[in-house]
Amino acid sequence: MKPSTSSLLSAFQSLRLSPAAASPLRTSSLLLRTATPPLSVPRPSLANHARLFSATALRAGSWLEPNLPRKRKMMKGRPRVATGGSTKGTTVVWGDFGLRMVDHHRRISAKHWKMAEDTIKARLRGNKYRLYKRVACNVGVFVSGNEMRMGKGKGSFDHWAARVAVNQIAFEIRGQVHEQVIRDAFRLAGNKLPGQWEVVTKADPPVVGITKLENGLTIEDLKRPRKKLVLPEEVAVSNSEATTSAPPPS
Repeated sequence: MKPSTSSLLSAFQSLRLSPAAASPLRTSSLLLRTATPPLSVPRPSLANHARLFSATALRAGSWLEPNLPRKRKMMKGRPRVATGGSTKGTTVVWGDFGLRMVDHHRRISAKHWKMAEDTIKARLRGNKYRLYKRVACNVGVFVSGNEMRMGKGKGSFDHWAARVAVNQIAFEIRGQVHEQVIRDAFRLAGNKLPGQWEVVTKADPPVVGITKLENGLTIEDLKRPRKKLVLPEEVAVSNSEATTSAPPPS
């Protein structure tokens, strides 16, 4: 005789554990879960904890090759400098020593940056240090080739590059390394890069354009006009004094 569906259902229901027959450990865990509400851990905001290591915009990818489509044409452009001057990117922030360009703004390819990085790592091999890169190659360079007629488009992609403004920090180093060794490593890296470079420390003043803010000089002083402006009231007073002091006509 086959068992009916109702008898099977009643048999399965009898197998269930009642709260009274449950184990004391399980009962205590259930009571603890119901008594204590879940804790809500606040997530840290990106604005308070994010540190931008690069002065140029870093896209998804590495600092030498961003994750951007290579078919998208880009203009040559110039380094972005704030109107009225700015000291952004001209001082050492995270390291103890930095490599700063001093002659003129230019566009430097990723190949040169890779050679400079490898030169620093080869010179500091075996030392405990950390190297900070303050630039990112986010500009595509397109070349149409040699001996090509004018026209027919911009050309195909050639390499990635980074725009570097004048007196901008490119590399920073912090670690248990002697100062002369770091200066020698930066000297070798500067020889691999186009332009003139200098080694700076945290004590060096910031730079606006080609002017160093030292000896009490501030950026507000540079924004003031060098020639004293004459107010309209002073012009009116000087004109009235000139008319009163003039001799009467004969």
